[in-house]
Amino acid sequence: MATRWRIAILLAVITTINYIDRSVFGVVAPVVRDQFGIGDADYGLITSGFLLAYGIGQLISGPLIDRLGTKRAFELAVVFWSAATVLHALGRGVWSFFTMRVVLGLAEAANFPAASKAVAQWFPANERATAVAIFMLGAGLGAIITPPLTVWIMQTLSWQWAFIIPGTLGLIWAVLWRRWYHLPESHPTLDEAERTLILSQRSEQQSGVGWTQLLGYRQFWGILVARIVSDFPFYFFLFWLPQYLIDIRGFDLRAIALFAWLPWVAADLGALSGGSLSSALVRRGHSINSARKWVIWLGAVLVAMAVVPAFYVESSMVALALICFGLFAIQVKGSVFFTLPTDLFPADRVATVWGVFGAVGSLGGSLLGLLAGFMIQSAGYESVFLMIACLHLISALLLQIFVPRIEMVTQ
Repeated sequence: MATRWRIAILLAVITTINYIDRSVFGVVAPVVRDQFGIGDADYGLITSGFLLAYGIGQLISGPLIDRLGTKRAFELAVVFWSAATVLHALGRGVWSFFTMRVVLGLAEAANFPAASKAVAQWFPANERATAVAIFMLGAGLGAIITPPLTVWIMQTLSWQWAFIIPGTLGLIWAVLWRRWYHLPESHPTLDEAERTLILSQRSEQQSGVGWTQLLGYRQFWGILVARIVSDFPFYFFLFWLPQYLIDIRGFDLRAIALFAWLPWVAADLGALSGGSLSSALVRRGHSINSARKWVIWLGAVLVAMAVVPAFYVESSMVALALICFGLFAIQVKGSVFFTLPTDLFPADRVATVWGVFGAVGSLGGSLLGLLAGFMIQSAGYESVFLMIACLHLISALLLQIFVPRIEMVTQ
């Protein structure tokens, strides 16, 4: 296997751990909410606290990653968020869990900017969407693993250990990352032919584009306005799905362990499908613009087609199947949408751009998540499902308007 694809797998592993760490609370929530008297609006506040901190963290982490380098920045971030995950075991109520989620969000924010920068450094344009799709598999895989693993740990040990054990995995990965990761220029075992391929492709991406110059690009603002409405649907299912299945569909913890991972299998298949389809279109002669836009619109339309009937069907299993299809479609779009910073901006600015790109998504997700908590508490889940059905269509439309053509910016 070529070294660059091993790097992609290493990024997928840490993204898996990242999503286990952030997903555990959603599975533990029914237990701790009952134990500490946490209501729907309070739970919405806790989940929004994570997303707000995650957004702020991406604003901070992006420039730091570009300054410190991918290897060192990723290692520091993983150590900090792993420690934050373990500290969740000390939670005792709304404000203590809110505080831990904020700390976790700040630290976890480096994952996608750092992984995207690694992709920009290691992969040519016609492979980037596939590489992004591979590391995005970790988002779904983490959510797949979390329900059965967390329920088993809670039933075997306690809910506190459901945070301690995943937090330890990140520390192990950090040690391996420090040992194995190098830039293509200095990688000790990289084949010379592969090194030449990577560096010749990447050399065209290097420039002196500065932070203040980014503000002058329409493409920069375009991906931001499209991102601000796109993250909430994924985070809604990540944080609220176990609670929804218990409240509305009559699941218990055993059923959560048996079935709540299925939508995340679909999400991973969607990520692979979207990234592979876009890369295949590029290889067949389509422009980056058409290959990215076509798949983004496909995913957005499929989300709406799946999520609306998911709320109204009588059968709980049919509803779960439609939610699976909805998450498949969300990640079809997401795997390509998340490639845009590497398509539009030079490699030496990808982490900075991705930091802002991710921050506005988290800010939008945080505000909509806070709103969703009040909507669910006052009127139930219906209006939230309808909102989710519209958001990706709005995102695709905004991208079409503000970024009429996807191509690398030039000075």
